[in-house]
Amino acid sequence: MLRKRTQSAPELKSAREIGLMREAGKLVARALKICRDMAKPGVKTIEIDRAVEELFKKHGATPLFKGYPASAKNPFPACTCISINEQVVHGIPGHRTIRDGDLVKLDTACKLNGWCADRAVTLAIGEVRPERLRLLRVAEEVLQIAIDEMSKRKWWSEVATKMQKHAEDAGFSVVTQYVGHGIGRQMHENPQVPNFVNRELRTKADFRLEPGLTLAVEPMVNMGKPDVVTLSDHWTVVTKDGLPSVHVEHTLAITDKGVYIVTADEEEAVVETGG
Repeated sequence: MLRKRTQSAPELKSAREIGLMREAGKLVARALKICRDMAKPGVKTIEIDRAVEELFKKHGATPLFKGYPASAKNPFPACTCISINEQVVHGIPGHRTIRDGDLVKLDTACKLNGWCADRAVTLAIGEVRPERLRLLRVAEEVLQIAIDEMSKRKWWSEVATKMQKHAEDAGFSVVTQYVGHGIGRQMHENPQVPNFVNRELRTKADFRLEPGLTLAVEPMVNMGKPDVVTLSDHWTVVTKDGLPSVHVEHTLAITDKGVYIVTADEEEAVVETGG
């Protein structure tokens, strides 16, 4: 889940603290495995959300999206954001059924034993148009660029430049109204983590990449233009031109060994060796 914040120095995490975040990350990965298994044509999005909520409850984890923010007039009502096709992020689960050919974005986060993790995937359901599959592949490559580059660069702007260029070279656009975020004891910590470079990032919002930094990196790549609008439900963000979008995310930690994928599936390698 995305939120813009005022920038200040990020809090660096110890190896022990990153390990505690990993426990939350494993649970988030398990939740998204449930989502993958359930996301079939004819399934209602609310059914998927209820399964995730039950998993978190079973393990004593706090779902971070439900009721967020507590001070809002219209807090988010579910444990997962489920956004389909032209919906970019923050889709509210309900009675809409998944259909063949859909691009389904599933985003969830939890706090376990005081530490947070956040991840999103996009699923191609059934027979999906080739251009939509290419959009999905490019967005996943954009996220992989961040994983590959974070331990090799000194400043986030260097990474964001490569992420944006890869999407645009493929003929797509990167959403600029929303950014990723630092994460740790809270879901949203500093710094802001844009997937693009603008004047603000170059002049005052850039941040140094160093061991102990923990970030939720979440590129949103649109098939058409980057412009987005929020629907009357106060949450669901859609592309202004109605074309599909893809959202992918991992919680990542920079360590002395490289980039640690806090929200990796348990069977996946979690460290990318830095150069």
